[in-house]
Amino acid sequence: MRRHVARIDAVLIQAVIAGALSFAHLHDLAQAAGQSGWKAWAYPVSVDLLMVAAWRRLRTGNGSASGWAWFLTALAASLGANIATAGLLDLEDVPAWLRILVAGWPAVAFLGGTLLAHTPAHRPEEPPATEAAPTPPAEVTQTAPEPIPAPAPAPERGTVPAALVEHARKVAHAHQQRTGQPIDADTLRARLGVPPALAQQIAAHLT
Repeated sequence: MRRHVARIDAVLIQAVIAGALSFAHLHDLAQAAGQSGWKAWAYPVSVDLLMVAAWRRLRTGNGSASGWAWFLTALAASLGANIATAGLLDLEDVPAWLRILVAGWPAVAFLGGTLLAHTPAHRPEEPPATEAAPTPPAEVTQTAPEPIPAPAPAPERGTVPAALVEHARKVAHAHQQRTGQPIDADTLRARLGVPPALAQQIAAHLT
């Protein structure tokens, strides 16, 4: 736990020192470029706020091109001030182009901050919902027709049931009354629904 606290304290101290130095360099450069009083102190605040806003946009996972562009713009302004105040630039005679950049920075910072604050973050498009595949129609199982049981073997002439012979007599009698002709074996077979051999035996009983 103590090591963890000590590590955090070291990081915080380093961040404070780096921020203070960068803040002072930006202030000195703005003052040398003709921005005096409170305006010189506002420049480093503007640069740092733009960098923080761009970094927050990138930290949300929506690292769009605009987020990187404004982050690099603020970083270039901060790094440029650190280099310019390191003795490479005569702060007593600042060139005109640098004065123009410093004077135009508030508009640039305002534009970047506004775009970062009000431009909606890019969200990954959700994949289109997959349409459920149509359920194939249930197969209609066709049941095979039950086999018609084979008729019992034709009985011998003397073994034809008497009830069947009696029914056949009624059918034959009705046929003769209707047509005036005796019933033949084929018609008898069709009326009774019996096999041809059995129809022949029943017809023999009717003679």
